[in-house]
Amino acid sequence: MRYRHVQARPAARPWPARLPRPPYPDVIVVGSGIVGAACAEALTRRGLRVTVLDRAPLASGTTAHGEGNLLVSDKPPGPELELALASSARWPRLLAELDAAEGKRGGLTERCEYETKGGLVVALGEAGARALAGFAAAQRAAGVTAHEVGPDGMHAYEPHLAPDVRGAVHYPQDAQVQPVAAAGALLAAVRRRGGTLCAGVRALGVERGADGRVTALRTSAGTLPCGAVVNACGPWAGRFAREAGAPLPVAPRRGLVLVTAPLPPGTVRHKVYDADYVGAVGSGAADLRTSAVVEATRGGTVLIGSSRERAGFQERFRAAVLRELARKAVALFPVLGHVPVIRAYGGFRPYTPDHLPVIGPDPRLPGLWHATGHEGAGIGLAPATGELLAQLYAGERPLVDPRPYRVARPGLAEEARCSA
Repeated sequence: MRYRHVQARPAARPWPARLPRPPYPDVIVVGSGIVGAACAEALTRRGLRVTVLDRAPLASGTTAHGEGNLLVSDKPPGPELELALASSARWPRLLAELDAAEGKRGGLTERCEYETKGGLVVALGEAGARALAGFAAAQRAAGVTAHEVGPDGMHAYEPHLAPDVRGAVHYPQDAQVQPVAAAGALLAAVRRRGGTLCAGVRALGVERGADGRVTALRTSAGTLPCGAVVNACGPWAGRFAREAGAPLPVAPRRGLVLVTAPLPPGTVRHKVYDADYVGAVGSGAADLRTSAVVEATRGGTVLIGSSRERAGFQERFRAAVLRELARKAVALFPVLGHVPVIRAYGGFRPYTPDHLPVIGPDPRLPGLWHATGHEGAGIGLAPATGELLAQLYAGERPLVDPRPYRVARPGLAEEARCSA
């Protein structure tokens, strides 16, 4: 099926100085985080006129409050893993393409702190080690590179790992990036191609033509005619979808991260987490899930996560959650028990009931598209998400099967009707 944008209608009132003047954009992307930036980059690469609009400073929401993980290790075989593998292959090529467009070589990879450090998933008990080995075997059958590491070999990967770890799997495809820098590089490419970036402007809904299609975006700065709107609002995507008249069951789940004082290089070499992390991220059954996730930054600090908590948009942290994160991290790396924590930060992750992102057109409202619901995996899944959305919009052959991410999929559509 080929999706086409429609011509924008002329403005019905004097044009706000803060927003673009004619020619009007083909597409407005609402949300300037890593997913919205990736969508805008992929669309402008195809010659479309794009405006990126955000109610806050650019890339200051969920993207600015994440760890920058690019993971395949935490995903079981299925649609999310397929998207992760596509993104894993796309990240280095995308950075190289943007570098070439700037007339540079390798500088962007350095500035975005892209690092193929690999991941190490560990199990503290014998039962956990067996379960982890089975999980890794299923992933290998789906195309993941996963090397089992026995008790005698794991300290070669992480010398400071706790002695009672019974099994581990090394994932060389896992990587890390500085998320705000990466989003900024994508947005810079959009601007170079003639796109417009608007910060501090809130999207309030859409206007429709006589045929029911989207013809404009209503904003706090005025009405902006356009051919299509992409809802890339992250945790706020459900709110915007309701305002647009097409409810979507996307809700926030809060995640907290501890940051330690700088440690000597090599104290933590990979992204390391316990095998419970897979269940913590994938399950929406409990109001709170925590697991040990430990990784170092280039500055020497160590990031400790991860929590998933149903707390709405409540920004106040709970000390008990921070203590639990610290306790589990020390169980993996006893050396961290003597290291001060210098700060903690948190952010909201866009959660869907079936733990899959929503990518593609909304059949209820022609001209409205969605790219949201990635929960804590948005940084890693962004390149493939942007590419998939742009391919569908342009009528190209998609890089992955788009059906698992559609709005009208079983379960998600029912939730959307109930939330209307």
